[in-house]
Amino acid sequence: MHPDLSDDPPPLHARHAQHTLHAGHIAPASPDPRARRPGIALVSISRLQTLCETVAPRYTDRARFYAVREGYGAAVAALQTYVESGAVDVVLAAGSNGAYLRENLSVPVVTVKVNGFDVLSAITRATTTWPDQPLGLVLHETVSRELDDLGQLLKIRIHQRAYRSADEVQHAVDTLAEQGCKVIIGPGMACDFAQQAGLEHVFLYSLGAVEEAFERSVELARVSREKESKRMRLNTIVAHMRDGVAAFDDNGQLEAVNPAMFTLLGVDAERVATQGARQFELTRKLGPMLRELSESGVAIEERLAHIDGRAFITSCVPIYEHGMRAGAVVTVQDAQMAQRIDRSLRTTQRPKHLVARHELSELVGDSPQIEKVRRLARAGAPHDATVLLTGESGTGKELVAQGIHNASARRGNPFVAFNCAALPEGLIESELFGHDEGAFTGARRGGKAGLFEIAHTGTIFLDEIGEMPAAMQTRLLRVLQEREVMRLGSGRAVPVDVRVIAATHRDLNALVAEGRFRADLYFRLNLLQVTLPALRERRDDIRLLAATLLSRNAAQYKLDMGASGPILQVLSPLFERYDWPGNVRELENLLVRAAIYLDNDAVRHAQTLHEVFPELQRLRPGSMPSHEVRREVRREAMHGDGLGRDVVTRETAIAALQASGGNRAAAARALGIGRTTLWRLMKSAT
Repeated sequence: MHPDLSDDPPPLHARHAQHTLHAGHIAPASPDPRARRPGIALVSISRLQTLCETVAPRYTDRARFYAVREGYGAAVAALQTYVESGAVDVVLAAGSNGAYLRENLSVPVVTVKVNGFDVLSAITRATTTWPDQPLGLVLHETVSRELDDLGQLLKIRIHQRAYRSADEVQHAVDTLAEQGCKVIIGPGMACDFAQQAGLEHVFLYSLGAVEEAFERSVELARVSREKESKRMRLNTIVAHMRDGVAAFDDNGQLEAVNPAMFTLLGVDAERVATQGARQFELTRKLGPMLRELSESGVAIEERLAHIDGRAFITSCVPIYEHGMRAGAVVTVQDAQMAQRIDRSLRTTQRPKHLVARHELSELVGDSPQIEKVRRLARAGAPHDATVLLTGESGTGKELVAQGIHNASARRGNPFVAFNCAALPEGLIESELFGHDEGAFTGARRGGKAGLFEIAHTGTIFLDEIGEMPAAMQTRLLRVLQEREVMRLGSGRAVPVDVRVIAATHRDLNALVAEGRFRADLYFRLNLLQVTLPALRERRDDIRLLAATLLSRNAAQYKLDMGASGPILQVLSPLFERYDWPGNVRELENLLVRAAIYLDNDAVRHAQTLHEVFPELQRLRPGSMPSHEVRREVRREAMHGDGLGRDVVTRETAIAALQASGGNRAAAARALGIGRTTLWRLMKSAT
């Protein structure tokens, strides 16, 4: 009869209703391994089948049963297709047949076990039916010495023989018959041979033993089905991973591998379709890691390795079962892919404060000094060379650093600024290089990446580099040389791709001579040098710079840009005669102060101007008197156009010349006009 593998087969309570798998012919069915109930094959070649048919209906709600009426090799052939397809999860058999199937099938085999009660029950039935007859007991694998003692005690003649194969069953029955045994107790095959020899027989297996075997089979099948489902899910997940994954047992034999491993390692999966070929190829490429793990016992995690000339990030970690090492799993990741993912994450998740906001075009001024700064910065920006920015405080070194970053190929990647004079030495080390968990008391759980790691693929701006402690100078020099950092408390160096721009207002040459700054670090930093001029060195740029700064701060401070002309006029003496110790930063502060405090009432009184601008008292000789300033501001406020350029009169020009001590260039700059215009105004009265 052909096997019927429907989802809901009829119970095995009658011969015509059984699902029989014949060795000679297997129906072309398509078993569904995803069926809810597990499948159990009942392999019996004699009288055990009747007991199985009696017990099976009780379990049909928990399992699907298939009867196999062949044994040994024929049973293996009948079951092979259904085992491979997943229709059968467990096989139930008995005696030597079960032992043979266990060695030749890939699924668990549960055997019906004969216990002491079964043996005593069979002996009792035999002695009751055939008293005073010698008994022959046929057992699988071993005989029971206790039964010999029991036979002497009960005065029962019992002879035992053990068997391991079907041929040995026949021999055991024949031997017992020769010894005078008239009754044979044993498995179904022994009973069949005894019947053929004209001997009486008692079937050894009890209904209870079969029920206990069914319980074990159903539970084992359920667990097996759950494990198989988990394995299939895991295999599906691993098969769709981009990383290569391969599992080996403790002897180095390949157990599982996903397609990505073949692709990454450049192995032709079709050419290495056999297990042996796969084992050879993967062992050749991954063998060094497996040997290292076997010898050291220490997991290899995220190591950069070269396999056949390609760079990979590899890991090799042990697998433990019940506390014992049972194998290893190797993962391989394309290093270039990891770099792309890393760049993407750093770009998309970069905090806003790590973005460079300024461009080199924002450097305001037309003076030769500032033109030189722009020229040098633009020339050095495309290259990854270290840049040293020098100049007084407030000259715009960070603006230039951001402009260089944005003019380079690193634009869009992190720009990290750090002031080397802002923190104590211990904190500087932690901020720049990071720390691992537990590196010091209060260290962040899980550790913390340093600024060099955060700036990876971008630029780090080290302001006030001249204030860096000596110990930190040594660590910084190593980072610049090796291009890798080591966190506090860590023994592993992390490679970084960072461009360094340093800035200082100190004379590093003098610090080197005094032994306060490492000469080798200075020469490492001083590859491209850009010196920013002080504001007093480019006075021709001040008025344009002031107008730009006023416009830039208008929205932030809610300034009235219509008053920019009077404001610039009030501050013109400072433009010409003030030394600007705070440079551009000080100019910006004065402009905002003027825009906030000055109005028509404030500029009428000299004492008010000096209260608002105490800097007026520090002007160099020859500056415009305060009453002249007030008069000109009032005039500009009443008649000017906001810039104080097109409404300058001859009287204003004369006053400016007097205030400047007859210096026409200074007077023209104070009025915001050219020298030719000033000359024309002076000639207009003649």
